[in-house]
Amino acid sequence: MIDAALPYLRCPVCEDRLARADARTLRCPRAHSFDIARQGYVNLATGRMPHAGDTAEMVADRDAFLAAGHYDFITDALTKAAGARDGLVVDAGTGTGTYLARVLDALPYAIGLGLDVAKPALRRAARCHPRAGAALADLWRPLPLPGACAAVILDVFAPRNGPEFRRILRPDGVLLVVTPAADHLRELIDAYGLIRVDPDKADRVSESLGAHFAAGVTTTHRQTMRLTGAEVRTLIGMTPSARHLSLDDLPSDDVTVEAAIHLTTYHPS
Repeated sequence: MIDAALPYLRCPVCEDRLARADARTLRCPRAHSFDIARQGYVNLATGRMPHAGDTAEMVADRDAFLAAGHYDFITDALTKAAGARDGLVVDAGTGTGTYLARVLDALPYAIGLGLDVAKPALRRAARCHPRAGAALADLWRPLPLPGACAAVILDVFAPRNGPEFRRILRPDGVLLVVTPAADHLRELIDAYGLIRVDPDKADRVSESLGAHFAAGVTTTHRQTMRLTGAEVRTLIGMTPSARHLSLDDLPSDDVTVEAAIHLTTYHPS
């Protein structure tokens, strides 16, 4: 729940410390108050949110697909790259909190905080691990955290706010960015016209982070998945392509799909 990460949270209005005012409210010394949802995440958004993130259906599909272990190769790569650090692990665009939970399992003295704009995702992320909290926050705005507080930042298929990531990362910290390889899920992309990986993806990532971080090692990880028709629908359902397809019309045959990602380690420049 949120208490694990509470010492790190800051008021998004005045940047002062937050503390529990009661069971369902956080408050700073200047009396700015923020609600804790029944499921345990805190809403630290200020002003109108420009987007609501993933839908409840997309989140449910992601939770089911990740729980089945199909993307365990990604969590294994993140866990190895995170090393033996302690302190705060920030998962930017945390979704259901699956990756954050696995990294915390490998770091027994670390505390986790998942950030996302999707309330359906945060309802799950808030309960993903005993040492993790979750907060609703827009990654494109100033993050509700003090400077140099994070030992690790995870960014898995999520937006990258280079200046803010650099501000909150410790000098000895590490930013782990996962992006899809060019042939990620190509079999499904070709068969069903899914949204393709941007061919300029690597350049855009470098542009967003290059002024603030030095890129370290990039490793490529692959997993061949034999999926049932139901699992294919679940996989597509958790992606942005779900907004443009009728999942009920997909074939029910088993298929073989290659998942491929790049993991790049960044250090503060």
